[in-house]
Amino acid sequence: MSAKLIHDNLSYSVIGAFFEVYHTLGFGFLEHVYVASLTRELHDRGHDVGREVSVPVLYKGEEVARQRLDMIVDGKLVVETKSSRTLHEGAVRQVGNYLRATTLELGLLLHFGPQPKFYRVICSNPAARAPKTPFSRVPLLLRAPRNPTVVEASSNATDCSVIVASSNAPGT
Repeated sequence: MSAKLIHDNLSYSVIGAFFEVYHTLGFGFLEHVYVASLTRELHDRGHDVGREVSVPVLYKGEEVARQRLDMIVDGKLVVETKSSRTLHEGAVRQVGNYLRATTLELGLLLHFGPQPKFYRVICSNPAARAPKTPFSRVPLLLRAPRNPTVVEASSNATDCSVIVASSNAPGT
């Protein structure tokens, strides 16, 4: 499946902010230091940033839990940050699950590791493109559950794709 870029200007801006923070601070801080710095950088770039956003997790249409997301930028993009030396194998899947719990289709996993690296996760979500009507009572971040899997961009899956980016800053 070919991963179509969505919200490309927004994702480029967030990725640029990620590299700015990484090149300013370097590797070795705890995650909350990077998140606070990234939030400030994104605000400086004119973005609205929701931190520790709580979203419902549905099972067969019923809320069974709530999950906190690191960030939602401009109400369109889920951002998950990690600052470990190595990225745990479930980190990309975690972003896919966050997208499944929202009406959003784009997530970025930003790894503030020994080398900066980001992963773009795109999950198709028909609810995100559904026309809004006066009768819509579904909150922005609530939607019916789906069953996508997070896979490499070259896979034949139809719901989610992952683009693994290089560790170099754009334009360098």
